[in-house]
Amino acid sequence: MNLRPPVLVTLGDPAGIGPELVARAHLAGELQDAVVVGEPAVLARGMRACGASTWPEPAFISPDAVTAVSGGVNPGPVASGRPDAWGDLAWGVVDERCGAYAARCLRAAVELASRGQGRAIVTAPIHKEALAAAGIPFPGHTEMLQAWSNPGGEPPAVRMMLAHEELRVVLVTIHQSLRSAIESITFDRVLQTILIAQRALQAWGLPRPRIAVAGLNPHAGEGGLFGREEIEVIAPAIAAAQAQGIHADGPHAPDTVFMRARHTAQRPGAYDAVVAMTHDHGLIPMKYLGLDQGVNITLGLPFVRTSPDHGTAFDIAGRGVADPRSFLAALAMARRLSAGR
Repeated sequence: MNLRPPVLVTLGDPAGIGPELVARAHLAGELQDAVVVGEPAVLARGMRACGASTWPEPAFISPDAVTAVSGGVNPGPVASGRPDAWGDLAWGVVDERCGAYAARCLRAAVELASRGQGRAIVTAPIHKEALAAAGIPFPGHTEMLQAWSNPGGEPPAVRMMLAHEELRVVLVTIHQSLRSAIESITFDRVLQTILIAQRALQAWGLPRPRIAVAGLNPHAGEGGLFGREEIEVIAPAIAAAQAQGIHADGPHAPDTVFMRARHTAQRPGAYDAVVAMTHDHGLIPMKYLGLDQGVNITLGLPFVRTSPDHGTAFDIAGRGVADPRSFLAALAMARRLSAGR
């Protein structure tokens, strides 16, 4: 009997491709060690989008059951309620019900993982506008995970990493305007990001990872001609990391460092990861490599959390054409990173 805690899977926004991605993973036999935190009626939307008329249900746990039961949760099947639940919901729409549902499921999964009743969380995509419409005071998964993972205590310092077989990127700032992101780039935040990246890479079996730190300005500031953040903030943080024995260097020009760090069969990369200052600086090169193998990993949490490297894809939701490869890669990464748990 396998007594290990399961991988916890959330369905994401019911109007997006999340239910279909989870359905395809289940139909492929990839959820045998997993529990879906959600309702069968939502997964049924994805099953129907895949063209399945009948299917064996995976293990479910209702998010409401998590908050109602203290001291433990039965991970077995849970009744789905009305079979026509969500029947009036169109695909590809912003709906406050979807935002509220996605947040409730995530919070339940965090509660389970925090109790040790889940060894990892894999999240299907959510929609930020739906979250806002529901009054959820967080712009995305990362911020909710940070806020809910240590209730009553200091929120952990977390960072977003995007991992691809050819490149890894860790972000100093994420879901905020570019203007506020630039104002958020401080010595402490850059140094903390380097330290978090170092610990994550070491946990993956790289005893002395090579970390490239990208600059903020064109040509990394060109000696102060195009901005002084590199001189006054980023370079001192790199020096502080080096003083702690970390193999980090830079700041590098952000328009070339990702090319140098990329690992291919023809040319090993010069770095094991790149620290990027802003969301789009880091994610544009990652997503250019393709969404089929990219995985979003939240570093700094007390449990493993991964997700696919794409959004809800409202334009194709419900048509049965969503590519599940990034979601399957997120499942595989969650199992790999939680192997010792």
